[in-house]
Amino acid sequence: MSIFSRLSDIINANLNALLEKAEDPEKIIRLMIQEMEDTLVEIRSAAAKCIADKKELRRRIDYLEKEQTEWAGRAELAVRREREDLARAALSEKQAISDQIEHLGADLGLLDDQLEKFNQDIAKLQSKLSDAKNRQRSIVLRHQTATTQLAARKHIHDDSIDEMLFRFENAERKIDRIESEGEVLGMGRRRNLADEIAGLEDDDRVEAELKDLKSQVGKSDKPSAPAKEKK
Repeated sequence: MSIFSRLSDIINANLNALLEKAEDPEKIIRLMIQEMEDTLVEIRSAAAKCIADKKELRRRIDYLEKEQTEWAGRAELAVRREREDLARAALSEKQAISDQIEHLGADLGLLDDQLEKFNQDIAKLQSKLSDAKNRQRSIVLRHQTATTQLAARKHIHDDSIDEMLFRFENAERKIDRIESEGEVLGMGRRRNLADEIAGLEDDDRVEAELKDLKSQVGKSDKPSAPAKEKK
């Protein structure tokens, strides 16, 4: 595929349509950017060669124009010396050089047209490349976010997680059963001496608090003395 065919395909490509069809949008836009950059390098290289050819052609035309002027002067000199044969030959050389200059001038015009086309193509391609790079940043971010979300949702709905939670619940039930068995072992057993003495101390504190409460209630229930009348 020639550089101009690739350039036409790239410029006419609908980026949105390509991304919608792509299985991996991040990959397709990366490849497209690479293709654009490679094509841009080739176009600029071709444009540089065209400029060099134009300069060489311009130098050739300048040289021939000087030759043309010299042959015109020789023809004039021959006429003054009444040498029409030499004048005729000089004018023939001058005419041949004039024809060369005309052809080279046409080639120069073609090179100017080609350079203008290169300039337009480079501008269009740079615009496409800038758009693609802007899309690339957005697409990479969206692709990474979507991938992360998909991975998280797969983990959430993964059967292995449900199985792991079920194992945790089984472990908790086993611990509850072991704790219950320990509590059952203490049921119905006689209290030892230390437990009974500790119980007596608790009873003494309860009785003391009860006595204090009764005293406070008795004071609050006594009727207050009637006030004496003033004489």
